[in-house]
Amino acid sequence: MKKFMMAALGGTIAGALISTQVAAPLLAQEANKSASVYEQLDLFGDIFERIRTDYVEQVDDKKLIEAAINGMLSSLDPHSSYLPPADYDDMRVQTRGSFGGLGIEVTQEEGFVKVVSPMDGTPAAAAGIESGDFITHVDGESVLGLTLDQAVDKMRGPVGSEIVITVVREGTPEPFDVSIIRDTIKLTAVKGRTEGHTVVLRITTFNDQTYPNLEESLKKQVEEAGGIDNVNGFVIDLRNNPGGLLTQAIAVSDAFLNAGEIVSTRGRKTEESERFNATPGDLAEGKPIVVLINGGSASASEIVTGALQDHRRAIVVGTKSFGKGSVQTVMPIRGDGAMRLTTARYYTPSGRSIQSLGIAPDIVVQQPARAPEPTEEESAANKTRSEADLRGVLSNDSMTDDEKRQAEEERTKAEEAAKLRIEDYQLAYAIDILKGLSAIAPAAVADAAPAPAN
Repeated sequence: MKKFMMAALGGTIAGALISTQVAAPLLAQEANKSASVYEQLDLFGDIFERIRTDYVEQVDDKKLIEAAINGMLSSLDPHSSYLPPADYDDMRVQTRGSFGGLGIEVTQEEGFVKVVSPMDGTPAAAAGIESGDFITHVDGESVLGLTLDQAVDKMRGPVGSEIVITVVREGTPEPFDVSIIRDTIKLTAVKGRTEGHTVVLRITTFNDQTYPNLEESLKKQVEEAGGIDNVNGFVIDLRNNPGGLLTQAIAVSDAFLNAGEIVSTRGRKTEESERFNATPGDLAEGKPIVVLINGGSASASEIVTGALQDHRRAIVVGTKSFGKGSVQTVMPIRGDGAMRLTTARYYTPSGRSIQSLGIAPDIVVQQPARAPEPTEEESAANKTRSEADLRGVLSNDSMTDDEKRQAEEERTKAEEAAKLRIEDYQLAYAIDILKGLSAIAPAAVADAAPAPAN
């Protein structure tokens, strides 16, 4: 025991001597670092003054400083930026669900503007802009070398005015021009509809109205279906949803989870890390869920997908998501502007960071390219023949009128399903999954039931 205590004491003394010897150099290094920062700031001041006095044309001091600030922020990552007062106002309006523009969410890659996703029902979507498109020119002017905000400014303009953007698309050999008329973008965060016995909830964005819209749409569709017992499941369509407010992503995830972690955020400072958990209550009342995603599903969409996937609450169908796993905080600053700064990474309940990786679906389903409409001759040639088409066929006199009506209804449903498969193959696939689950559910319950006592 004495040896141990002596060794411990010796270690303490040695530690004290070392800390005394090291403290002075560390303090000197810190002082040198501060001096170096001030020297760099002096350098910035010198360059700023040289530009003011020697540049070939007179410059606007305010714009020059804003450009320097934005350059500093945009050098960090594609999502950090400076928001001048006008842009900050626009951003606050967008989160409320109405703004002017083309209707595309964009990021920057290799110096060009990359489309994260076109928004439903907007001029960009109507013009055929797709997730993954690169915008290289705006009205004939290259965007190469511009910051993302500068490129976005070029795409803004009065409602009703025309803009021509040059697009490079994978699989298309040459760039092509797309003409778009700017319009006021009014986003309905959630649109609900029923396909057969499946409720489809299309979530287009995560703004202030997303969760209220979701709750209202879901309840309305269930009511119109005649109650939850007549619903075989829910499809949550997050394709081409570029994300939005973290709080709304948490609320939407919580809507379908009774317990457990939804998402955690980890920043530079450990004490600022946060963990968000679900509260009791499931709007879907335990019914199966399929989540649809694609390369345009980003940020808040990936938080919802990751939470439902990790808790095995939903089957994820589609293609790999965008892979934006960072959180931006918008900080108001002097002069009525704001700074958008990446402050944390987020992690799914299992601890996954999807940054630059995206979420892989449980079932990969590609959306095939839309085939051209067949001509009348092609339709006639492809028409299948059955017994009923043969001349002199025997009639089926064993069917009652009710049975004939039911057969006709089933045929109509099959034709509608086939039509949906052509219009939206991924959605039709998701609905088929829920049909299959509902078909085996009664049998599974019967198999699990205990045998009756004799």
